Amino acid sequence: MNLIEELRWRGMIQDIMPGTEEQLQKEMTAGYIGFDPTADSLHIGSLVPILLLVHFQKAGHKPIALVGGATGMVGDPSGKSEERNLLSEDVLQKNVAGVKAQLEKFLDFNPSLPNAAEMVNNYDWFKTISFIDFLRDAGKHITVNYMMAKDSVKKRIEGETGISYTEFAYQLMQGYDFYWLYQHKNCKLQMGGSDQWGNMTTGTELIRRKCGGEAFVFTNPLITKADGGKFGKTESGNVWLDAARTTPYQFYQFWLNASDTDAEKWIKIFTFLPKAEVEQLISAHQAEPGARTLQKRLAREITSFVHGTEEYEKAVETTQKLFANQHAPAESLTVDDLEGLEGVIKMSYPAEKIAAGADIVSFLAESGILSSKGEARKLVEGGGISINRKKAEGVKMTIGNELLLHEQYILVQKGKKNYYLVKVE
Repeated sequence: MNLIEELRWRGMIQDIMPGTEEQLQKEMTAGYIGFDPTADSLHIGSLVPILLLVHFQKAGHKPIALVGGATGMVGDPSGKSEERNLLSEDVLQKNVAGVKAQLEKFLDFNPSLPNAAEMVNNYDWFKTISFIDFLRDAGKHITVNYMMAKDSVKKRIEGETGISYTEFAYQLMQGYDFYWLYQHKNCKLQMGGSDQWGNMTTGTELIRRKCGGEAFVFTNPLITKADGGKFGKTESGNVWLDAARTTPYQFYQFWLNASDTDAEKWIKIFTFLPKAEVEQLISAHQAEPGARTLQKRLAREITSFVHGTEEYEKAVETTQKLFANQHAPAESLTVDDLEGLEGVIKMSYPAEKIAAGADIVSFLAESGILSSKGEARKLVEGGGISINRKKAEGVKMTIGNELLLHEQYILVQKGKKNYYLVKVE
């Protein structure tokens, strides 16, 4: 099957401009996706565009990753209900560098390839354009009526907060990116999330009006969760691609804990497994859902892709130690087991406070496991805290020397999935 057919069965195409499929079958095509540098790491919400670029390159086309050093200074109103804070140039440059380093892990930038990946930063061309030049070269080609008809703008204008001129101009800047890449890199395709359709088609319109060229776009659906929760969010925040922000173990756990409905959808989107194998996995899972075949394979594929096979294997090992023998006493874990728990959040607590006997609420808040005593009290009362694999006895429980594993450790579990190793010193 061709690239578009492949992406369709994977559920990675929502809207597509007529002629796109024919263009991709006709010749090697340069196509780009923009990445917004709002942080120095991408999170799993960026995985779909990354995977799109990888599929694109595997199919013989030339992927371009655009990091929005200029547009990041302005802010995209798409999907936002209010104006976002603008980043300083220093913070933005740090973020751009972090995002670039991550993208280089997934795409092949080898210059000897005819379809070598390229990285561009739109700050490089916007920094030399004056406001007057931009108004003359881009602004006069796109009417205000055209811009206001876009859903992202319409919703903000009709909402309570309105929209600033800064964010209103965003779609024109993004459109100019496509025009610049068309002129300088022969780029004829833009890909992105379905919320970007309005911004992306502005680019094709600018190309048509300024130079009589033809360009194409297609979008992917925004990922949702079956339970209505926001994809990529956990109770502890975003799931990041940076191992320093989200450990490979936590990353692995996110996919392993996917619902059956989500896993059936995500195995197509987030892996490169062929159709026949995916269908076989789904059948096996439906025959025996308790084995969680689908979730295990999904977690294996995507953790290995992002963090490498070695980190995936460590995450599996940690999971087995923590969950496989959950009924075994925590005392059965050796010092090496405890110290080798990859991805379990490690913290320290003063030995003198344990020696004196710390109440559990103070211990949980002061160690940083929970953000406040109020939150700690609520979780303990609700049965959401275990100490050394035993449910906390209540808010009057004391954490003393008698609970120390190997005279130095306390293993704390919050909910079903979050583990903390406290070293008392």
